[in-house]
Amino acid sequence: MNSPDIALIAMISTAMMLYTCQATTNLHPLILIPGNGGNQLEARLTSKYKPTSLWCKWYPIKKDGDGWFRLWFDSSVLLSPLTKCFSERMMLYYDSDLDDYYNAPGVETRVPNFGSTQSLLYLDPNLKHISAYMAPLVESLEQLGYEDGKNMFGAPYDFRYGLAAKGHPSQVGSKFLDDLKNLIETASDSNGGQPVILVSHSLGGLFALQLLDRNPISWRRKYIKHLVALSAPWGGAVDEMLTLASGNTLGVPLVDPLQVREEQRSSESNMWLLPSPAVFGDTKPLVVTPRAEYTAGDISQFLADIGFSDGVSRYESRVLPLVERVAAPPGVPVTCIFGSGVETAETLVYGEGGFDKQPEIVYGDGDGTVNMVSLTALQWQWGNDTQQEVEVIKIPGVSHMSMVKDNGAIDRILEEISCINSNITSSTTLISTS
Repeated sequence: MNSPDIALIAMISTAMMLYTCQATTNLHPLILIPGNGGNQLEARLTSKYKPTSLWCKWYPIKKDGDGWFRLWFDSSVLLSPLTKCFSERMMLYYDSDLDDYYNAPGVETRVPNFGSTQSLLYLDPNLKHISAYMAPLVESLEQLGYEDGKNMFGAPYDFRYGLAAKGHPSQVGSKFLDDLKNLIETASDSNGGQPVILVSHSLGGLFALQLLDRNPISWRRKYIKHLVALSAPWGGAVDEMLTLASGNTLGVPLVDPLQVREEQRSSESNMWLLPSPAVFGDTKPLVVTPRAEYTAGDISQFLADIGFSDGVSRYESRVLPLVERVAAPPGVPVTCIFGSGVETAETLVYGEGGFDKQPEIVYGDGDGTVNMVSLTALQWQWGNDTQQEVEVIKIPGVSHMSMVKDNGAIDRILEEISCINSNITSSTTLISTS
């Protein structure tokens, strides 16, 4: 069969789904799990906070009656003196005796509106046009009949924290999994006992899969109807090596990446998102310098050589055992939807200027943030399991962040959710849409 025939079958399959999958009035409850940086985060400073400048002492002026203010996202981070304040407040610290992470001294944080979609809509409610995140997706879900707090819920979390391998504490990340589990049960119970559709974006997919992996099959089958994972970095991304080596402004203008590098290195979740040897292998160089090359199997040496030797033991003990395999098939249907054909960092090439300079980038396929080998990891790792239902949907030209904003992508997501609600799903299929 030639490629045009395959493309025709894909188009026919998609067209049939568009025609037969109609939203019902009896919708399964749905929970949205955002990605890294995908919800608001608030902070409060206590007497233990020791500002490093007058700027940090007085900023921000506007706080609520209890001293809380929005830490993420605030556009004032674009101003260099305030970038430093932001960075020192976002920093995490690792206690080797407790084997866990904690906030900077004197900085308390909280995640607003757990259970609601409110903190997922806009990262800065005062700048809706430039900080919209899940607002377009949520508005479209509302047109299907979903209603915030009734049959649609949000699961925001402190995205700086991650999870750790078995035997290692990860208090904040583990509490989020407990809160998410309770939210799932509550959402199901309040909607006639119907199982829940989980819709995750990016890092949220890793948390969702770990939740399923860490709970018995009886619980999963009772409470989970389907996992729809958008742009999930199942095996990490080369982009994270850039973040830890040289800092990453994530497209925010005017910010010096070196000003945020230390804070980004302190993030537990950023360590979790480094390329997994199980997915990327240990032969292909991901970072090239005049003196060394680093594959996904050389992460420990890479961390030491970029000047982050403190991260080596944490990576080897807490992260590496966690990513040595993608989680086992969860026994509930999974749909992976992601973009393709977008230039994505595949190899970072550093010159004599070292890691304080931004590298030249050799690009490959992916969604602009996550490499194709990571986006498709579940498909090829679970492909031989006839008991696991997996659907993979590629949407050409849609980037990592556009997945929850692009009209075409949202239409495809809504079609999938309509099919799930209509009990019409595909098993172990690959459908390409344009």
